[in-house]
Amino acid sequence: MNNSIALLGQPNSGKSTVFNALTGSRQHVGNWPGKTVEKNDGFYNYKGIRYTVTDLPGSYGLSGNSDEEVITADFIKAGQADLVCILVDASQLERSMYMVAEFAAMDKPAVLLLNMMDVAKAQNKEINHALLEKRLGIPVLPFTAAESRGYEELKALLAAELEHPHRLASVPGLPEEGESSAKTSADTVQAESEAKYCWIGSVLEGVTSSEQSHYKLSKRDRRLLSPILGKIVCFGTIVAGFLVAMIICFPLMGLGSMIPQLLNKPIADLLNGWHVHPWLVSIFSIILPNTLYFCVAMSGFVFGVNLVFGYLEEIGFLARAAYQFDSLLAGLGLQGKAICPILMGFGCTIGGTCGTRVMDNWGQRMLTMAVVWAVPCASIWTIIPVISSMFFTPWQTVLIILGILLYVVVLMTVVSKVFGRTLVPDNARSGMIMELPPYHKPHWKHIAKEALLKAWDIFKRALRTVTLISLLFWVFSYSGTGNVDNSLLYKVGTTIEPVTRIFGLGWRTFMGFISSAFAKEAVLGVLNAAFVGNGTVLDATFRSAFNVTTDNAVLGQAMTDVVSKAEALAFMCACTFNIPCVMALSTTYRESHSLKWTARIAAFYVCGALLLSCIVYHIAALF
Repeated sequence: MNNSIALLGQPNSGKSTVFNALTGSRQHVGNWPGKTVEKNDGFYNYKGIRYTVTDLPGSYGLSGNSDEEVITADFIKAGQADLVCILVDASQLERSMYMVAEFAAMDKPAVLLLNMMDVAKAQNKEINHALLEKRLGIPVLPFTAAESRGYEELKALLAAELEHPHRLASVPGLPEEGESSAKTSADTVQAESEAKYCWIGSVLEGVTSSEQSHYKLSKRDRRLLSPILGKIVCFGTIVAGFLVAMIICFPLMGLGSMIPQLLNKPIADLLNGWHVHPWLVSIFSIILPNTLYFCVAMSGFVFGVNLVFGYLEEIGFLARAAYQFDSLLAGLGLQGKAICPILMGFGCTIGGTCGTRVMDNWGQRMLTMAVVWAVPCASIWTIIPVISSMFFTPWQTVLIILGILLYVVVLMTVVSKVFGRTLVPDNARSGMIMELPPYHKPHWKHIAKEALLKAWDIFKRALRTVTLISLLFWVFSYSGTGNVDNSLLYKVGTTIEPVTRIFGLGWRTFMGFISSAFAKEAVLGVLNAAFVGNGTVLDATFRSAFNVTTDNAVLGQAMTDVVSKAEALAFMCACTFNIPCVMALSTTYRESHSLKWTARIAAFYVCGALLLSCIVYHIAALF
């Protein structure tokens, strides 16, 4: 026996909370073999014995209607876990028991965790867990995953059950494992479904009691769920939540920005004193400290977003926001839950990408990430007005911004059509059926711990990715003299300029386009280095990221001397709809666990941005 435990439950049943509480940082995140569904494994020690834990994908059943259900069912049937810990929502027990009924046919050792007992008590619900335990034939433990006090009892129960396991009582009318006929008729499926619900009713008879016989909308819900006022309130709350997340992460990002300021000069002086080659000095004094800053800033932002939106999810707000925007987003093949990541994308694509965790399945998450990339982040809105004001009047600048916003809607629609057919096929799309969770007080300790774990995970993975891409960018932009004309990037840029001119971009603006994929904040600094000759491209990139200002008047004069209005307009479009940034790219890979789909989406946006640039340039050149 390997002392292996699997956590089984529906989405939002508390599995991830229990998994993180048991394993802490002793966990590994990967993919299930041959699938893009996330796999979480970890371990914990109890009384000198090591126990491994697998957090199975959240699914509503074990019938194999989705990748998540297939993976979960196959894992359990293969006996890869010595014990299955089933989590059910005590506040919605009847609905949660459907998976228990399906699991019963598998005849595997199990325990039942009545999670969210605090919510059930707040609803004046009483559950006779002793009677439920007697009828099921397995141990039943009342539990609140967000509170730390019950975990010692849980560990003791799991250890005892691994020594002396119990199995669920079978469900009358259902075939046991291995007895299913190869041919399943609609009548058989209906009969089995009725048998499950009949069994659930008999098991729960006399187990639950409540003072409320039916649910009535509260005054708060009548406002939140109203067709017009509700959308306004939900939209405002999400925007306010994003602003609060920014306020929370600013101190962390500020601390990160001190890293290069504190390390750049001392490291450079030390290495120069040892007569180290200048290119090694550049790597260790510029690239590595600045890469560390980028990763700290990114993880700080992820922490703030997860903290705020974890709070909104726990109190029950996000479910109501999802209901409000479901019909609006159905045209994109998305559920209403996607509204939060999409709106967060206007602030930062990283936050929007992380916000896709609320989606029900991998296909919905991946499609939402692809759509979020179409939303220009806050950084791009600091670039467009500056460049536009160099070439166009204020009224023309307003029209350009309105045109960009209009194209965002068009691009989101195109993205949903291109990728939606594969990620969320028409036969897999359905209306959102959901039971609104009750309002309840948040567990701040749990929310903060979850946010910290996610931020730390992002930091570790981003450090590898950003360092690699930074080194690649450095190889192309490094110049021993500090003059961009002596860099490999200049040689490559001028060589391929006949090609980039097809897209309406000269080699300097094309260099700015490339830098926009690294970080949108770097664009003005790179243009300054390319047009004015103020420092190396690499230095300009990091100076811009630290908000070190450039002389926009000098840059404007230099650009207007050699860049036409048509090229400027094409350049703004290309930068706006290029891939968001290398950190967003890294986060997308981290959240999707699919290099193939991350590369597909990145290639789509790069090619789409260049195609748009080409069209805009050649049309604008006619006027």
